[in-house]
Amino acid sequence: MTTDPFLPTIAVLGCGWLGLPLAKALVAAGHVVTGSTTRPSHLLKLRDAGITPYLLRLGPEFTQTDDDTLRAMLTGADVLVLNVPPRKTASTYPDLLRPVQQAIAACGVRHILFVSSTSVYPDEPRVMTEVDAVSTATASSDLLRAESNFIQQSHWLTTVVRFGGLFGPARPPGRFLAGRQDVPNAQAPVNLIHLDDCVGLLMAIIRQQAWGYTFNACADHHPTRQEFYTAAAAQLHTAPPIFRADDTSSGKTISSALMHKSLKYKFLHNNLFEALKA
Repeated sequence: MTTDPFLPTIAVLGCGWLGLPLAKALVAAGHVVTGSTTRPSHLLKLRDAGITPYLLRLGPEFTQTDDDTLRAMLTGADVLVLNVPPRKTASTYPDLLRPVQQAIAACGVRHILFVSSTSVYPDEPRVMTEVDAVSTATASSDLLRAESNFIQQSHWLTTVVRFGGLFGPARPPGRFLAGRQDVPNAQAPVNLIHLDDCVGLLMAIIRQQAWGYTFNACADHHPTRQEFYTAAAAQLHTAPPIFRADDTSSGKTISSALMHKSLKYKFLHNNLFEALKA
């Protein structure tokens, strides 16, 4: 395959459930792509997909060798897709990502696509837009601080994408609550996005060079937890969850209006009940 010299070179830090399909789609679109994995057994899988693979793991065990590997992966990259979820370690999420910031600055990467989460919003019964992220007992302060650390840098431009709950191949929502008893928040809206739309949206940001934004990304369909997870269990022919009959509490609804307005992106799976069949 001949690559287009005008297409940016992309580094995907974290080629897992989301990162690998994204990296494959980028290769198919003509980009030169480097990618990292934490599993030695996955190196050949990345190479076979046309991705230059690197074995790398962030965290307390991060060594000089890891730093050299990270910098080799980022050398020559125009865009870094940062797809490293928070982990339960002794270090905070901002600390986990600090070596990445240092490597970005050293390698001169100019554009960062930061994969984040709607967990930065408080669990309150109202519509949440991008300006509603605050540090509370029910919202991720570590994630917000990590976002801010990348957004505030002057050496590069960062676009943050806050995904709702992820589902799709190998992650069917019918298994999330199947068979559970006394499940709370039956009437709370669900905020989910299919893997196909995660990849499509990230590709659209890179293609449109939409840098310096923060976007929410959830399907516009928000059925209740009881409606959706009961239907999802039925789709898999598994035991449905049993919700608390007297629980009428609600929760947040994530708005993706800014993303629609700015990118004109149309969801492939906007109806969540239909998406269960995808």
